[in-house]
Amino acid sequence: MNGMDEHQRLVEAVAAAVVEVGDLLRRWRTDAEVCSGVWEGSQFKARADAMAHRALGERLAAIDPRTPVISEEDPASLARKRPPRYWLIDPIDGTASYVHGFSGYVTQAALVVGDRPEVAAVHAPESKTLYTAVRGGGARRNGLALSALAPCPPGEGVLTDNTPEPRGIARRVHDHFGYSAYLESGSISLKLCRIAEGAAHLFVKDVPVRDWDMAAPELILSEVGGRAVRLDGGDFGYRGPWEHTGLVAAADPATCHRIAQWATL
Repeated sequence: MNGMDEHQRLVEAVAAAVVEVGDLLRRWRTDAEVCSGVWEGSQFKARADAMAHRALGERLAAIDPRTPVISEEDPASLARKRPPRYWLIDPIDGTASYVHGFSGYVTQAALVVGDRPEVAAVHAPESKTLYTAVRGGGARRNGLALSALAPCPPGEGVLTDNTPEPRGIARRVHDHFGYSAYLESGSISLKLCRIAEGAAHLFVKDVPVRDWDMAAPELILSEVGGRAVRLDGGDFGYRGPWEHTGLVAAADPATCHRIAQWATL
């Protein structure tokens, strides 16, 4: 079996895994205990995070027990040196949405080989939407191929963020570049997927962003011609530190770099 065939087999398996965990999350959220938790800095950690970590980790281990799982919810895995090949998962991206009854959360996994994601699956349980990608093999939404994205200069298209109206750096981008259309969306991953499917065109954030937030949706976005970079314009290299400051994601790579350049002035 060649590399592309192997990755196609893996994307089908990991897609089934995130869908199963997404179904569990929808059932669990009716239990107040599952949605209880504590704040750790700026992030809320619910019991559901740990439960989803175990459920997804078990399914990925069944796919290939030789490939380790690195997870936001497993600090020990983050403390070790990155292996040459691993699953990088975010069991719930958008925990705040999850515990407060909103739909903007996902469960996701990416197979990282060396310093780049090769296989990705993102599942939005409330809308029953599944995004998948294989490097060099394109991206799909619910099994249908996503089209290549068209050029979209700064100020054109739809700006997205997770608030009812643009705030913070999103407001500054909105006002400076003259965006007239705006889409409220949920988790970081979901916003990148909305760009990949053409519903939005630009997302800018100046808060800490971690590799597990980015690996799966960045591959999906890049496979349709979009681009995501750190706020300073650098790549997410999936090596070294797990955390970065901010991001810019856009349907148009030229716009992505133009916004990042403006943000660092």
